Amino acid sequence: MSFHLDYLLALPGVRVETCTQVEGKIFLGLSILSEGIVCHHCNNPTEKLHQNRPILVRDLSVFGRPVYLKIPRRQFYCPSCQRYPTEKLDFLDVKRRHTQRYEQDIYERVKQSSR
Repeated sequence: MSFHLDYLLALPGVRVETCTQVEGKIFLGLSILSEGIVCHHCNNPTEKLHQNRPILVRDLSVFGRPVYLKIPRRQFYCPSCQRYPTEKLDFLDVKRRHTQRYEQDIYERVKQSSR
């Protein structure tokens, strides 16, 4: 897409591929820059992609509009331990549908409103 969107999004290891607006919401389609992962079961590298299931994740709003990230959730096959590890992303906790910075923003707003 554009270096500028990658720079403004400021998430490690991803690139913005698409940007669309639907009903006042902004959707950014992302791609992962790395080819493979290190298996978190046996610590061996693997690039054997098993499946890719994109998820929709809420991120910080921009210009008063909600932003959603379409992130590929890649699952690999590890020939060393014969398991199927799912790629971990630095900015997204396991089984969450929002980024860490979105969660932190909500926390800060609640903290300010309770004073």
